[in-house]
Amino acid sequence: MQGKVFDIAVIGLGALGSSTLWQLSKSGKRILGIDQFAPPHTMGSSHGESRITRLAVGEGMDFVPVVMRSHEIWREIEKISGKEIMTSTGGLLFDSGGKSWSKHGSEGFFKRTVHFAQEAGIPHELFDANELRKRHPEFNLEESGMVYYEPSAGFLRPELAISTQLQLAEQNGAIIKTHTRVLGITPLSSGAVLVRTNQGEFEAGRAVISAGAWVKDFLPGMVKSHFKICRQILHWLPVKNQAFALGNTPVYMWGFGPDAEDFIYGFPSLDGQSVKMASESFVERFHPDTLSRDVGQEEQLEFIKEKIAGRFNHLEQQVIQSKVCIYTVTPDSYFVVDEIPDFPEVIVASACSGHGFKHSAGLGEAIAANILGNETIFDLKPFAWK
Repeated sequence: MQGKVFDIAVIGLGALGSSTLWQLSKSGKRILGIDQFAPPHTMGSSHGESRITRLAVGEGMDFVPVVMRSHEIWREIEKISGKEIMTSTGGLLFDSGGKSWSKHGSEGFFKRTVHFAQEAGIPHELFDANELRKRHPEFNLEESGMVYYEPSAGFLRPELAISTQLQLAEQNGAIIKTHTRVLGITPLSSGAVLVRTNQGEFEAGRAVISAGAWVKDFLPGMVKSHFKICRQILHWLPVKNQAFALGNTPVYMWGFGPDAEDFIYGFPSLDGQSVKMASESFVERFHPDTLSRDVGQEEQLEFIKEKIAGRFNHLEQQVIQSKVCIYTVTPDSYFVVDEIPDFPEVIVASACSGHGFKHSAGLGEAIAANILGNETIFDLKPFAWK
């Protein structure tokens, strides 16, 4: 198997896989990256032009040091590559002022965000709907609403982040196999693992499974049910009167009801003509290979009626483009970074539940350090199997 023996194999090269691969490639070891597609691609969870990043993460204080380190790494990558991956626009979090709402398993998400910002010393402002109208007339927040504003928030360019980290990994000597589907991973008597693919077999001392929505394909039944696959739709709508301009409008998140799907988030316009907006769905789907990638007009009209109407100004009430991506959701919306039970040579790395991309740079660094036996900047224990 000469030429097919590696120290570490990373399976799945999206947000977390590309980050982990790049960090591992710095070690000088023989590193292999495998993906069934050719990342960045449109089949998984890491596409669609932009991803929100924010430091006061209402999902839990465990995430705050991860995203803080990620921001440092994004800037490091930008210096190395000369590419703009993270744009700081500021970020708005709206609370309509009704019943306390949840997001990603966290009840009272607005108050938790404010509390974590205070606890971590993250600069922020709080103001009311009247002040919001003065600053950002695009939004029709209810009179009872409150606003959290974080200057350090912004958005990441997911496709660029992935492609750049993969390029950097290759420059460090990592081998990347695209259009290569992993058929199975089995232990060897030597303590290594055998990775079987449609392009042949590879041996590795350790393996990292960062396969996103395909993670269940690699798991035993006892933990397979820990992950739920959910189809998400991203929409682009035309703007009027040069509204939502990049440099003027922050990224935003808006919870307007008690249900987890009573929610919308969006971005400033990157082209001056349209804006990306989306909600979230937690309806379980069977498998990423079989969920529909098409978005019907009925789904677009429902999005306008249920999420958009009455909440925004200077926005055309029509959808000009929609794309599908995937969430991999755990019961508590936490990540999973842990060994497969009874198979310690293989680590599952799932930065999932719809809030993973902004954490992927720091998490990839920590996973690489853990595998290499180096000290990690933050503790990975909160992301063990529960």
